[in-house]
Amino acid sequence: MSILLNPKKYRDRNYPDERSKEIMLKTIQWFEDKGLAKQKEQYHDREFCSDFAEFVTKEGIFETLFLPSGYGSDPNQYYSTYRMYEFSEICGFYGAAYWYTYHVSALGLNPVLLGDNEEAKHIAARKLKDNALCAFGLSEREHGADIYASEMTLTPQGDGTYLANGNKYYIGNGNVASTVSVFGKIADTGEYVFFVVDSAHPNYELVKNVIDSNQQFVAEFNLHDYPITEKEILSRGDKAWDDMLNTINICKFNIGSGATGIVTHSFYESLNHAYHRKLYGNRVTDFPHIKRLFVDSWLRIMGMKLFGLRATDYMRVANENDKRYLLYNPIMKMKVSLEGEKVLEYLFDIIAAKGFEKDTYFEQAVTELRGFPKLEGTVHVNMALIAKLIPSYMFMPAEFEEIGRITDDRNDEYLFRQGRTRGYAKTKFHDFNIAYNSVAHLPNVKVYMEQIKAYQEYLIASGKGLAKQMEDFDYLLAVGELFTMVAYGQLIIESAKIEGISDEVMNQMFDRFVRDFSSYAVDLYGKPLNTDAQLEKIQKMIKRPVPNQEEFEKVLNEEVYSLVDVYEMNP
Repeated sequence: MSILLNPKKYRDRNYPDERSKEIMLKTIQWFEDKGLAKQKEQYHDREFCSDFAEFVTKEGIFETLFLPSGYGSDPNQYYSTYRMYEFSEICGFYGAAYWYTYHVSALGLNPVLLGDNEEAKHIAARKLKDNALCAFGLSEREHGADIYASEMTLTPQGDGTYLANGNKYYIGNGNVASTVSVFGKIADTGEYVFFVVDSAHPNYELVKNVIDSNQQFVAEFNLHDYPITEKEILSRGDKAWDDMLNTINICKFNIGSGATGIVTHSFYESLNHAYHRKLYGNRVTDFPHIKRLFVDSWLRIMGMKLFGLRATDYMRVANENDKRYLLYNPIMKMKVSLEGEKVLEYLFDIIAAKGFEKDTYFEQAVTELRGFPKLEGTVHVNMALIAKLIPSYMFMPAEFEEIGRITDDRNDEYLFRQGRTRGYAKTKFHDFNIAYNSVAHLPNVKVYMEQIKAYQEYLIASGKGLAKQMEDFDYLLAVGELFTMVAYGQLIIESAKIEGISDEVMNQMFDRFVRDFSSYAVDLYGKPLNTDAQLEKIQKMIKRPVPNQEEFEKVLNEEVYSLVDVYEMNP
């Protein structure tokens, strides 16, 4: 059973209300009416996607998606991570520029919604009706991700007002956004502050687009004595700092779903091309290595989708006593987008020169996806976060009530009151063995569980010295990759049970994962920091999957090749 996005069959999706379904179907129709040729023309002309901005503004789509209960004009308004996931995947499916416009708008609006200023929240909500695009003014040219060193300042004027001065760099939508949330400091105290400005204000100087490779506008802007009153100040001090991090917590989730959309479209295009092309008297899809590449590609995309859906459930149930999303969220951002890069490598190997042709979707996808793992914190930053949770996740499980798939109209209100960003390493998780034991009858899951056990033995053998070793980022990444695989597999198993994925698909999925786990173990084995005790345990992680050619062929023919010609974008 394939759960991959297919815009031609999107009406099959279940939503709790007609408005949710409407915005998804209208968005798909808008892209399909535009057609691939027009989309590629705009892509090659580096044309900013103002037509998309006009569409989402006219249809009120960002108002529906972004606002929590109590804001906006709809009395039934609610914020749903599930709807955000679905829309993000659709945008990625058609082009990263549309996805980026959506993503950075969410980033820009959330400091307002997380802040203390109720008036500013309602003003920003009203502005979405005239201009739905927002921007997140965080990074600076000289400091990049080093937010501690921010130089944007608010200088008190003695009458309760302020003047804002400074530079912001790499700010998506900074050319047109009516709501630009800006992170800075109070000049005389150094206190952190979030405030809001408008890109149309005369004291807002748009310097340039800092990139020149696609349709996105990633701005550098300056504020010159921009007047700020208490009406524009969103939060101060520790609250401003926490709102900045919590905004990223909410929005970096979009990166995984956007990447899933990109590779799904690329997969359909590649499969259609390969199936209808003959070389040396055979269909390209009949060659053994092509079969393997297509199965591995499909399995990786299925894993991306299954993980994303399950991680969405944990985002939606988050509360003061359940913060499991703090692990699954960075995995969604980092692991899922990196899996997407691997898929495109496989597909590029299949379609070869076709992937360079300017009238294909693939030509832009292979360029655009490369940026996804680098957004909202590099792989290194997210892995450092993930690694802090190893002890709690691997050795100290807690009790949680089981949850199912959550697609209802509840308001994900906790995301907008996450509070202080402290105590991260103390986050509790349910026992991952519950999921793995439920499919332990599958040969490759059994092998994978042996690898996980060996990883636990490695952690125990490492003792307190592991923390010192992981001060070396190269070593931390290697340890973290293996840990990530454990949580990634767990959520995929949970999600597969909900979606009714067959045992054959899951066994082949873990054939792939056993190979991945072994590859990461080999990488860790080569690190010079390892002790002899660690090397002994790492060797136990290196295993081969249990082959089953008959099962492989069944998945290939009944699942993967059944998708030939099921989707092609309107010309």
